[in-house]
Amino acid sequence: MTSIETLRIALHSAVLSDLDGSKPKSLARALAYQAEDMAPEAAACAYESDFQMALKGARSTHQLVELWRKQLTRWDYADQPAWTGTPARTSERRAAIHDLLKLEEATRALLDGLIPVSKAASSVVISPEHKPWYTPQSQLSRPHYWPAYRNLLTAKGWPADAVAALDVATDQVVERLADPTDPAVYQSKGLVVGYVQSGKTANFTGVMAKAVDAGYRLVIVLGGTLNMLRAQTQRRLDMELVGRENILRGADETESDYADDPAWAAGKFVSFGSLPSALGAFDIVRMTTRDDDYKSLLQGITALEFEKREPALPLYDLENLHRSSARLMVVKKNKTVLAKLVKDLGKIKTPLAEIPVLIIDDESDEASVNTSKPDVQRSAINEQISKLLNMLPRAQYVGYTATPFANVFVDPSDTEDIFPKDFLISLPRPEGYMGARDFHDLDTEVEEHERTVANSNEMAHVRDILDDAEDDTCLRQAMDMFVLTAAMKLYREEVGGLGDGYFEHHTMLVHESVRTGVHRELHDRVLKLWHDAGYTGPSGHARLRRLFDSDVAPVSKVRAEGQAVPASYDELMRFVGPASVRIGGDGQPIIVVNGDRDLETGEADFDKRPIWKILIGGQKLARGFTVEGLTVSFFRRRAGNASTLMQMGRWFGFRKGYRDLVRLFLGRRETIGRAEVDLYDAFQAICLDEEAFRSELQRYSVMVDGRPQITPAQIPPLVSQHLPWLKPTSPNKMYNARLELVRSAGRWEEPTAYPQKSEHLRRNTELWLPYLDALGSARTYGYHFREKGVVHRFNALTGIFPAATVLDTLCGLRWEVAEQFPPHLRYISEITEAGKVDDWVVLAPQHASVSADKTVALGSAGRQYSWFSRDRRADRGPLFGAISDKKHRGVAHRIAGALETSGDGPTEELVAERRGAIVLYPVLETAYQGSIDASGHIDSDKLVMAFAFVAPASAHSANGQVVRFTTISSKPNAIIDVTEIDRT
Repeated sequence: MTSIETLRIALHSAVLSDLDGSKPKSLARALAYQAEDMAPEAAACAYESDFQMALKGARSTHQLVELWRKQLTRWDYADQPAWTGTPARTSERRAAIHDLLKLEEATRALLDGLIPVSKAASSVVISPEHKPWYTPQSQLSRPHYWPAYRNLLTAKGWPADAVAALDVATDQVVERLADPTDPAVYQSKGLVVGYVQSGKTANFTGVMAKAVDAGYRLVIVLGGTLNMLRAQTQRRLDMELVGRENILRGADETESDYADDPAWAAGKFVSFGSLPSALGAFDIVRMTTRDDDYKSLLQGITALEFEKREPALPLYDLENLHRSSARLMVVKKNKTVLAKLVKDLGKIKTPLAEIPVLIIDDESDEASVNTSKPDVQRSAINEQISKLLNMLPRAQYVGYTATPFANVFVDPSDTEDIFPKDFLISLPRPEGYMGARDFHDLDTEVEEHERTVANSNEMAHVRDILDDAEDDTCLRQAMDMFVLTAAMKLYREEVGGLGDGYFEHHTMLVHESVRTGVHRELHDRVLKLWHDAGYTGPSGHARLRRLFDSDVAPVSKVRAEGQAVPASYDELMRFVGPASVRIGGDGQPIIVVNGDRDLETGEADFDKRPIWKILIGGQKLARGFTVEGLTVSFFRRRAGNASTLMQMGRWFGFRKGYRDLVRLFLGRRETIGRAEVDLYDAFQAICLDEEAFRSELQRYSVMVDGRPQITPAQIPPLVSQHLPWLKPTSPNKMYNARLELVRSAGRWEEPTAYPQKSEHLRRNTELWLPYLDALGSARTYGYHFREKGVVHRFNALTGIFPAATVLDTLCGLRWEVAEQFPPHLRYISEITEAGKVDDWVVLAPQHASVSADKTVALGSAGRQYSWFSRDRRADRGPLFGAISDKKHRGVAHRIAGALETSGDGPTEELVAERRGAIVLYPVLETAYQGSIDASGHIDSDKLVMAFAFVAPASAHSANGQVVRFTTISSKPNAIIDVTEIDRT
């Protein structure tokens, strides 16, 4: 870099540092002002023309561009700043920034080309109106820990838009807490929902940093139910928030509890240069350490006493608050530990009502939720949390979880519980995250027989376990894949140029049970397989060659994302030996991670050393604990609810440099009681449940007339269940609100709770028969999805019917579960009475190949119609699984105006304003499919007339509201049990 380039960087750095935290201002004036304090040669750089010249020759990674990327991104992401009314992360916001900087058009174009506006998803917020008090620029906030944390993330390589997004997301939490200086007492309770192993800790670390800067002086982190999880959280907070000086407090470096931690010696713990109190800020005093949970005798009661410069004033007064140290404790969710804390707090002299407290509950759906009936004694840990909230009236409670269903089902009328009454924030899926949908083909339009490793996530990453208990064929293959992917990582380090040590950890997870006895037997099995594998001998190389040629090579060829891939196994073979030595060269290729100390053959401490091992475990690996470098998972563990099963998905996370190598071996024929279940289907159902929930939150988060559509108390009905045996969470954690009305303009809606009683089935069939009789002849309809290059075609009989007639029919239908259809019926009645729907097209899809055994004679003329084979779900009584066929949806959406032109003439003939679409499915359950007589007829009480509908896309409410609720408490039927929610 030349001297003039160095001066230019220094000049722009000074300008942007001055502008940080303020609105954009004239660049030309700022450059001239800063240049006055620099060497005379800097004057040549103090012109916009010089900036333009530098940008013209710069790449996106140039230091000057990176400086501007950070500041532009902060302005892009700023949430409702005073200096503009434009929405965040839009072209309009960027134009407003350019205007305030007074940039020329050429400069604007160069900056936008090098630093495009981020289009990443933002957080979804469900919250009642709150009293605004927190802004980063307010006098209430004296930034110290947040800027240090933000700088640390930048130094770790976080992209500027990720740091800016975290800034906004943490603001959304902190601004919904109570003002710590307000004399009036208010206790806010909220929930932040992330993804499994997706960076939730970074969010609550940022929240803590901003909260203590704003005045919160006691922070209690409930860090999981296991010692290793608590220690993991303590270390992360010490490293990134507390800092070296607060840890040492004047002691020698060698006396730190992290003296044996490589990151401490490498200078990776944040450092302020001196104790923050010596720098005009305030210290953070740790009440717990990595190795020690909260203990009364260890720290003593006096350590909890808060110093007050002005004894006559309360602690929350500004004269005291910002001169007092903050206290931090990371506490295990354990009855005894929490009881000690409650007891000690009751002994301190500082009035508890004066202390602004922040309680962060990590994995808040585990142990924290009351699992006892509301009218009896609380469960142990919930009781202690309730005591903390009662004795600390200024305590703010924020739960963090990836599986929120237990929290939203907490009884909202229980004021002493942890229901998130004030806010629920759903964090966006992070860039580069590998989650549940990356192992499934949820949105694919590719037919099953056309799927390949290139277009199918399942084919690329998922391998079936079909062995019985005595057969280890699949387990051996998983271990072979583990060694092969280890060799691939070493190949990428050396040949691919990533450098030695790029892949610090490489792990395989074997998870079959929580029982330590099973772990002992499994350890012996895996160890024997390892010793018999012969990875450096002819038989081992032969197996690995076949696996490379049939699996690794085809997948990596199309999914390596620029990472190095060997042309053949021969090119990779020399890395196999070093890989197997790294894993098992010490004679211990396995680490057992559970509570049985006798079984622990190695320590799974990823912070202290590189780990290339096979991990066997149960509960300790099922929630919260991060398995670094996880590449191969072998999973047969069963669970009875979605929250538990989802938390077992340790294979979710960030897989930079080896995403294509990730393999998931899943049991496809596992037993739960007497039933046989497919774990792949289970995880797919969870993914659908989760995405449906997030989609509904997104939909209802839009403000109407400046007010929220829903509050957290109205969230439970948005939770769906896609598998009959897999409930969202444990039954003893579920309460609900009742959904009254759903406005679903332009959306596919599909009821599933059809009746079982003969008279009700007969009535429903009789109501639909006049429609069938009036349908025209069959035609072929289609919709061309141009972006996907897919055309969906099908044959159907069609007719057009007045809206009032259809409404009368729908009102007359009978249902097995009375609550399911009325919210939709109220909406259809509303739009009919308001004239927002004129008529409905009714389509009766017909099978492509007409077969006598797939048709049934219906109606007065005995006309033949295609029937569809569907069954109710075995252990959910009246409810069906999926009824519709996805290829019918595009045409229905187009008719209702929810999609653009179909490219199909017959379909376009049916399109009209204020028109909806109904798709009819005559359904025969398996038990009645032999009841069709020789003439093709069947008794109407054996036929289910199922349907789906799409209301006109224009049929919105005047104010945009899409949902209405009645809130109820302590009622067991918490789920709207929908088989499939598709929001296209």
